[in-house]
Amino acid sequence: MLTERTLVIVDAANVVGSVPDGWWRDRRGAAERLRDSLVPFAAAGLPGHPGPVELVLVVEGAARGIASVPGVRVESAPGSGDDRIVDLVAAESAPPADRDCVVVTADRELRQRVEAYGAQCAGPRTVRPLPPHKD
Repeated sequence: MLTERTLVIVDAANVVGSVPDGWWRDRRGAAERLRDSLVPFAAAGLPGHPGPVELVLVVEGAARGIASVPGVRVESAPGSGDDRIVDLVAAESAPPADRDCVVVTADRELRQRVEAYGAQCAGPRTVRPLPPHKD
């Protein structure tokens, strides 16, 4: 029986890159905007994972060093963000594993790596819907 809040790990680079909104001009700012947009999910949860959930945003590269905010813990990857995500999932799956773990990413290789540890995966649209189309 799972007893703790679901752990939701968000692949910042992949989720930010899922919407072509100019994020490449300010990677750090884009990661901060994503972090801030995740705050409501901490209480509300994700589809199939009612809140509250524990949210972790993994950042890398130019986004390293952004601060955590209430509801969203930020983990700066010393190297590859994918490797840091796998490390977090692996640590979570070690006995006694007593909660679900969901990784938000569209990266197929990362999905395979974390699913090997029992994590579930969700796509970027779970936390970042496409902006309205402008005609």
